[in-house]
Amino acid sequence: MGEYSGPDTATSDAEWPASLDVAELLQSGWRPTPLRQFILKLHSRCNLACDYCYMYEMADQGWRRQPRRMSRTTIDHVATRIAEHAEAHNLNSIEILLHGGEPLLAGFDRIRYAVTKLRSVLDGIELTVSVQTNGVLLDAAFLRLFAELNVRVGVSLDGDAEGQDRHRRRASGEGTYTKVRAGLERLTAPEYRHLFGGLLCTIDLANDPATTYEALLEFRPPTIDFLLPHGNWDTPPPGHSGTDTSYGDWLVAIFDRWYGAPERETRVRLFSEIIRLLCGRPSRSESIGLSPVAIVVVETNGGIEQVDTLKSAYDGASGTLLHVSRDPFDAALLLPAIAARQIGARALSEICVACDIAAVCGAGLYPHRYRSGSGFRNPSVYCRDLYRLITHIRRVLTNDVALLSRATWNQPRPLAASGTERIGGV
Repeated sequence: MGEYSGPDTATSDAEWPASLDVAELLQSGWRPTPLRQFILKLHSRCNLACDYCYMYEMADQGWRRQPRRMSRTTIDHVATRIAEHAEAHNLNSIEILLHGGEPLLAGFDRIRYAVTKLRSVLDGIELTVSVQTNGVLLDAAFLRLFAELNVRVGVSLDGDAEGQDRHRRRASGEGTYTKVRAGLERLTAPEYRHLFGGLLCTIDLANDPATTYEALLEFRPPTIDFLLPHGNWDTPPPGHSGTDTSYGDWLVAIFDRWYGAPERETRVRLFSEIIRLLCGRPSRSESIGLSPVAIVVVETNGGIEQVDTLKSAYDGASGTLLHVSRDPFDAALLLPAIAARQIGARALSEICVACDIAAVCGAGLYPHRYRSGSGFRNPSVYCRDLYRLITHIRRVLTNDVALLSRATWNQPRPLAASGTERIGGV
């Protein structure tokens, strides 16, 4: 690991990637990766007031200018543009994530219209539709709708009641654990469990990692996503000192519990992706590795934007001048800000390139790299934490592979078909 004392500010007078020359990239032989995941902001408001929310509590306050719901006309444009993009790039599968704000606030009719329209226009394409909800409104009526429309459901939950209610509260200050638990119990009942996509948990250092993990496991989720709180070099995350590895230590504790279980209890996406990368496989997550990011957001007003977590960096960080009523998604692929997330190691700072885990870490989640003056060509604000976690996982895997190799070598060798032992025991 290169010792990191601060961001790389000498790259350009303009904040990177404003200076990225996409035409030059194309001339060099680079080609953009088609978009495969489309995040649709069905509703721009929320029924909670989580104090760490990147949408409402951080730098970008653009939600105030957005219409509350995505109109049917905008949904029609979105479906047409996705179909156009899929046909142009011969895509046979697409992922749609219904998001917000809180997407359930869009109501039954709007959700039904959106999913039905998308399935109709994208007929012949394998379409995976999911919704990410805070779970408070997840009642039997919504679950019947999602079962009818074949929509998978992801729920945000930060652990046990104490961990959940510390940050995920209503504007009145009322906690939400009881309501979310009730929604999850309905979702995990036998008739709806097949819809359960998993849990999303934002890390809080005040929460005990083992207690948090066990509380999430209670619902037997197929997948758990642990999210580092959004922050950057201008606005560091809570409890971040820049010199310790508190978040890395927190995640290591859960990794050891997860990895050491006698049988697989769930998939933890971050750990699974790190293991894939250590084994030489490409990442399937934007938070780790150097694989091209093929995600785009459509806001309630039809604006085509970058991933919404960029709103944590500065006002307008996720915005573009594109709109589904007039612009194809291919136009987004040629924007410097989106191309920058598809060029792998060329997007890394010199410090990251020199790091021994650069191909695995990939500088972490893109929004976490921001610093005014240099933009996004910096290591993650979680640099030390990611190094701690990744090298720990690498060490555990290396030790296990060595043990397995020795055990295999010491096993009695079978006789060859001729009845004589083969040379070298092979």
